[in-house]
Amino acid sequence: MALFDLPLDRLERYRSDSPEPPDFDPFWASSLAQARTHDVLVDVVPVATGLALVDTWDVTFAGFDGHPVRAWYTRPAGVTGDLPTVVEYLGYGRGRGLPQERLTWPVAGCAHLLMDTRGQGSQYGSGGDTPDPVGSDPATPGFVTRGILDPATYYYRRVLTDAVRAVDAARALPAAVATTPPSTAGTHRPDGPAPDASTRGAGPSGGTVPPVAVVGNSQGGGIALAVAGLASDLAAVMVSAPFLCDIPRALAITDADPYGEIVRYLAVHRGADEQVLRTLSYVDGVHHARRATAPALFATGLRDTICPPSGVFAAHNVYGGDAEIAVYPYNHHEGGEAHHTARQLTWLAARLPHP
Repeated sequence: MALFDLPLDRLERYRSDSPEPPDFDPFWASSLAQARTHDVLVDVVPVATGLALVDTWDVTFAGFDGHPVRAWYTRPAGVTGDLPTVVEYLGYGRGRGLPQERLTWPVAGCAHLLMDTRGQGSQYGSGGDTPDPVGSDPATPGFVTRGILDPATYYYRRVLTDAVRAVDAARALPAAVATTPPSTAGTHRPDGPAPDASTRGAGPSGGTVPPVAVVGNSQGGGIALAVAGLASDLAAVMVSAPFLCDIPRALAITDADPYGEIVRYLAVHRGADEQVLRTLSYVDGVHHARRATAPALFATGLRDTICPPSGVFAAHNVYGGDAEIAVYPYNHHEGGEAHHTARQLTWLAARLPHP
């Protein structure tokens, strides 16, 4: 793919004109308050993975409307002290897969919570385990048009609420796993419901809950960016090629999926564009970025038609905290791949120090 978006010097100055809904903050405050009426941890089960250097738990936490959401929680083996935690969100169509698949952050010495994405996990990868119990009006194949005629019923309202609750769960988990040693792998906890994360509790060493960072690529990057604007006290944010940023412009310059799903929906539902764009404005990462304050590392490939670079820059350029962006001029949606992971490791180590 040749360069198709704005030149880099214009991207660095670019500002989105996507309108922000006037009730944006009350909408999200209400969504999160309702979700937080449920205890966050539902079940924490040690699992045998065959890996000697990490310990893993199968976690179920209460997401949107208390719906059960699955996750893998992995820590360096045998470490009983508090650890910084990285909460990771997944790309479009991927489920949490198997716990052996994503080991970068625990091998780097962090605790790692990998959130399953409701209703996804059958497009590629090793599968997912979290259904979406909410139906929707007619939608195109995929996820991005489900419930799209109303912000209250929109699919990503549920996903982003789940994602904030994953941070709540990460803050509660250190105390919970202290009661579920890996030697009991394959058995359920004998001590009833795990502690909630509505207040900061004690970790395995009895101290305060350690810092939390969020990370994601593509859909996962868009989710992590929204969480940065919705969750408090994050230590760091890493978003690569984030989806759902400056959505009106993306619809104008690319037909690539998932944005192409919205285009096909509107090609059938003629005249619904005003309703659809209003709904999408509640999840647009540009609006969430304005409210975020944690240090952030963005990344984009300048030839990326799936998550166009102008959307990434639109969010970066209004981000409410310190932010830098890694630019890969000759790359598409794959971006920097392992080279960028190396950069993330160095960048995060300076902002999430280990005990």
